[in-house]
Amino acid sequence: MKIAVIGAGPAGLYFSLLAKKHNPEHDIHVYEQNPRGATYGWGVVFSDVGLAALREADPEFFDDFVAHHERCDYMEIIHRGTRVQIQGNHFSRTARIDMLRVLEKACLEAGIVISYEHRVEDVERLALESDMVVAADGSNSATRTQYASHFKLSFEHRRNKFAWYGTRQRFHPVSLIFRESEHGLFIAHSYQYSKDLSTFLVEVDPETWKRASLDTATEAESCGFCTKIFSPDLGSNALLTNRSLWFEAKIVRNEHWSYRNIVLLGDALRTVHFSLGSGTRMAMQDAIALQRGLARHPADVRKVFAAFESERRPASSSFQTAAARSLDWYENVASKMDMDPLAFAYDYMRRTGQVTHDDLARRDPAFTAAYELAYPHEYTKQPAAY
Repeated sequence: MKIAVIGAGPAGLYFSLLAKKHNPEHDIHVYEQNPRGATYGWGVVFSDVGLAALREADPEFFDDFVAHHERCDYMEIIHRGTRVQIQGNHFSRTARIDMLRVLEKACLEAGIVISYEHRVEDVERLALESDMVVAADGSNSATRTQYASHFKLSFEHRRNKFAWYGTRQRFHPVSLIFRESEHGLFIAHSYQYSKDLSTFLVEVDPETWKRASLDTATEAESCGFCTKIFSPDLGSNALLTNRSLWFEAKIVRNEHWSYRNIVLLGDALRTVHFSLGSGTRMAMQDAIALQRGLARHPADVRKVFAAFESERRPASSSFQTAAARSLDWYENVASKMDMDPLAFAYDYMRRTGQVTHDDLARRDPAFTAAYELAYPHEYTKQPAAY
């Protein structure tokens, strides 16, 4: 089959690799509008559940994929300067650019053609020249926009502001830091992803953002301001920028996932909020499911797409529901800051409504035992529907 893939991100490259390895006769060409080696952002994080899916899909590639990952089996919540550790949360982290290099290398070795600095201007023509077009061109997908009336795209804009930074301060566990200031509450989502660097995502509500004059600040001024806010956590290290501009979360959904011989994949299909740390995982699991559909129906694109959607739509809906609840929690967290650190951490862990007390007890018996002792009449309650 002649397959055109638009976008050399994790979804597009991983699908290409799996499809080519399963059937070397496939003619696969990946088109990427950015230069080779260009990437924005810092690190990416995978849970043990996400890694298990990658291991099962391609054990040989999996060993190369995780060879240089940073790993940790607990997370830490910092509430008013008090650190609460929660064990049994396994995370594997790597630099986004390193992840893409590993994927690119494997694709090239498998015989896949990758054209960088090649923006696909005419998707219609590409579709006519190909048996299948995989649109893995990100949350601002031009392919999806061109056929918006067919995919029936919808956006949900959320209120909080975010800026992606990096830092040389190494946050070994995935760390959630809540810092109160004269302007309001600031939140950091941070984790070490290499020997020397950590991701540091700053979140703030729009009222606090304006009171701190961040609505008129330059990128450098915002970086300096946030460095001061989180100075107790950064030590002698500053925050680092890489197109670290303020943005709002935009939740993408599509009623239809395919059109003729064109299918959406990864962030082009749906976005999952980064507070769940599952965007890259979802994209790569999409790639696995699409390849499975192709393996089952090698001569019928419509059946490939139907099998893909049947496998992935339930998980996609579940994750987006969980993400919405997580977003609600963060957008209203200022009202929870008077809770004690243990109760605050417990409330955080159950924010999506998908983690029960028993789930937490299996992950970290000591943490849940401490909560049961402090709140003997509370822990049996069902997860709140935030």
